[in-house]
Amino acid sequence: MPRALTADELGRIFVSLMQPTALVELAVFAACLLTAWAAVRLLRGNEPKPGSIWFGSGVVDGVLFPVMALLFAVLARWVLSDLLPIVVFRLVVPILLSLLVIRLTVRVLHSAFPNSQFMRVVERSVSWVAWIAVVLWIIGALPLMLDELDAIQWRIGAGRISLRNLLEGLITAVVVLVLALWISAALEQKLLKGATDNLSARKMAANILRSGLVFIGLMFALSAAGIDLTALGVLGGALGVGIGFGLQKLAANYISGFVILAERSVRIGDMVKVDNFEGRVVDINTRYTVLRAVTGREAIVPNEMLMTQRVENSSRADPKLNLSTSVQVAYGTDLEVLIPRLTALVAAVPRVMHEPGASVLLSAFAADGLELTVSFWIADPDNGQGNVKSAVNLVVLRLLDESGIEIAYPKRLARPD
Repeated sequence: MPRALTADELGRIFVSLMQPTALVELAVFAACLLTAWAAVRLLRGNEPKPGSIWFGSGVVDGVLFPVMALLFAVLARWVLSDLLPIVVFRLVVPILLSLLVIRLTVRVLHSAFPNSQFMRVVERSVSWVAWIAVVLWIIGALPLMLDELDAIQWRIGAGRISLRNLLEGLITAVVVLVLALWISAALEQKLLKGATDNLSARKMAANILRSGLVFIGLMFALSAAGIDLTALGVLGGALGVGIGFGLQKLAANYISGFVILAERSVRIGDMVKVDNFEGRVVDINTRYTVLRAVTGREAIVPNEMLMTQRVENSSRADPKLNLSTSVQVAYGTDLEVLIPRLTALVAAVPRVMHEPGASVLLSAFAADGLELTVSFWIADPDNGQGNVKSAVNLVVLRLLDESGIEIAYPKRLARPD
């Protein structure tokens, strides 16, 4: 392990950075960065990939750029180690490694939890820890600090654990969590790509896969921290008691989510009505389901409600819907001529189905005129009902105006003076 640098050694490093050989190293390092940029630019292509963890929205925004820069820098350091004293690459290699850790953590957490404020705190914490570790490693103080942390110990049961074990376990947990989320996000993208009618089943498989990877990663992290995994039996029993008393609703929502995805009783894309809220299912998570109404409003429905309450799923039934509107025309109107013309014009309105066809019926002899009821069918009620009904009313009004037919309305006699 490197030891802490003295003031004289730091001075010698500063003097070495002023030597011509350091300029050669800087030039080689600049060439490494340029080569990494060109390689990423070539692999990325011309179109931006904002959702990609490897590429990001820019050439240097993803994980691939620090990976390529680190590889080229390590290769250049190995080549130059026999030709000149290494000073610059002693500094830039750990800096690039720290940049890689930060970029990987940020990109993966942004992809897995795009709207989580807690993940922003984790990102900043990882950045601070990574840069502080680089500074301590460069000056040689990191091994001394780890030895001091290892000396701080306490007994847990039959074993002993140190502060260094806890910190290493925490760092391992973060790294394993990031890698598990990265792998699960990549596999989930592969599973959901091109999915149509089996989207719900693929979503269930992706959720199970992510939960399994995170669980395995946490087991590795606990083992790295020196925690005896046999103690998890006691923790599992306590967790079972907690679920039985205080977490039963949360557990019910998670179990209901897997049941819904397995049975496919509600699928992504279905138009459903739950608790007087009607909307299309846009996402099914392990704990809740997201519904989006035609007005753009969204509702987060706990999965337990979809299992215990009545759910109206219009997508599983016949999607055709019958609508009607009415109009009164004056007595004496030639209905035998008007009704066929009106039927043909209503049938030509966009979204009105040809089978079953539109119909116009004389429904009542009203006090002020003859009441006609115009009925028609649509096949896409989720696209709105008022807009197509308005289009039919406009067609009816236009025909009556062109034909000179008066729309009946109540006539009131003037009150005599």
